[in-house]
Amino acid sequence: MTDAAPPSFHLASPHRASSPESIAEFLRGLDPAYAPTPLRDLPALAGRLGVAQVLAKDETGRMLGSFKSLGGTYAGLTALARAAGMSPADLLAARPAGQPALLCASDGNHGLAVAAAARFAGASARVFLHAGVPPVRARRIADQGAEIVRVAGTYDAAVEAAAASSRDGAGLLVADTTEDPHDPVVRDVMAGYGVMAAEIRAQAEDEPRPTHLVVQAGVGGLAAAMAAGLAGWLGAPGLVVAVEPEQAACLAPALAAGRPVRVPGDLHTTAEMLSCGEASAPALAVLARHHARVVTVSEAELARAPLVLAEAGGPATTPSGAAGLAGLLALLADPARAAEFRIDRESRLLVLVTEAALEAA
Repeated sequence: MTDAAPPSFHLASPHRASSPESIAEFLRGLDPAYAPTPLRDLPALAGRLGVAQVLAKDETGRMLGSFKSLGGTYAGLTALARAAGMSPADLLAARPAGQPALLCASDGNHGLAVAAAARFAGASARVFLHAGVPPVRARRIADQGAEIVRVAGTYDAAVEAAAASSRDGAGLLVADTTEDPHDPVVRDVMAGYGVMAAEIRAQAEDEPRPTHLVVQAGVGGLAAAMAAGLAGWLGAPGLVVAVEPEQAACLAPALAAGRPVRVPGDLHTTAEMLSCGEASAPALAVLARHHARVVTVSEAELARAPLVLAEAGGPATTPSGAAGLAGLLALLADPARAAEFRIDRESRLLVLVTEAALEAA
């Protein structure tokens, strides 16, 4: 699919200091499906939980069905433009021959976004998938024109394989995690995610502000981008709560240690997009700066959350997509923990629904 026609929409030219608004404009130039997603008020869920309000940022209708399209595509195109010595807009207009391939590891959605970046630019992509990524997710990436490379082991083994391939000269690495706190590509990925925070600020401008952000975490990039993007804007107490599966809980030990820590095990979780064994250093720095708290949730809690969301009139999603809600449900099931996180009847809670429900495999 690398021979697709170039986008016909106006393209802005993002650069290192791009604002969320300029990144959003750039992405909308690629496809109208990058338009802002809704911020849904779920009063039935608020009533069920005994809080004042639950707001859900609904990413199910975003380009490629997930928030990941914001970060991976933006970072991929910016990496190609940097390598070519061109602006992203000029790169997309020229689609020059001989561009390097884009390489990445993925649980599914990041690879899909990077593959789309390559398709937009007329380049190729190679996506490294670990053994646990289901065929339906691999097919979606292949449908964007990417080559799939299967890697035995966990997500972290795929991360290492993609990085090694890039070091060997196979292409440009577009990772969403790194041990380097200053990695420019990972920072571009997180900057793309920041579009959601800017949208939330605009959408809730005339409403009482959320008091808590409860957001799912794999390597931590999404949670960090949202913590930074909503810093100083949330209402009191303004807590950021990151939620991760018990089976792949890498963020809490990393924050405790002050550095990325590789956790053992097969990382198998029903929240497939959060199957990560080592947090990202740039994300850790941001989350520590904003005093983020971490909650781990069981597989049963992850499986239940999409059902609770649907019963309350929310969008159809996966255990990964509703993992933030799973953390919220776990906290509110225990009054002592709810009090510890300063959640009460006056609280206004913000969660993210990060991906659409998948079609049957």
